[in-house]
Amino acid sequence: MGEYTKKHAKSGINTKLPEIECFSNQFKDYEITIVIPEFTSICPKTGLPDFGTITIKYQPDKLCLELKSLKYYIGAYRNLGIFYENSVNRILKNIVKACKPCWIEVKGEFNPRGGMKSIIEANYPSRKK
Repeated sequence: MGEYTKKHAKSGINTKLPEIECFSNQFKDYEITIVIPEFTSICPKTGLPDFGTITIKYQPDKLCLELKSLKYYIGAYRNLGIFYENSVNRILKNIVKACKPCWIEVKGEFNPRGGMKSIIEANYPSRKK
């Protein structure tokens, strides 16, 4: 199969994806959890499909995510060559850019491959230790 390259590592990071739309939030101090159980993308090295569940939990500030546009955005990953870690972090980055939440957690739980299951979590603001 060969070695992993920088091209593999950066695959999908800057690919144009559908815009995430938002609407005005009417309330304060509550949380929204969105569970996407049928997330798919493509491994950039092997070309094989990856499957998992993406959970987005956030506290809106002035804007809330509009779900139809989020569905189209997430659906665009279906044919995108991108590693698990990059997809979770890219989803976080793009949602923060779109709606500027008070805080957000994006968690990707990916189906086992080779007997190992990967769980990737990304947060804003960052929880540096």
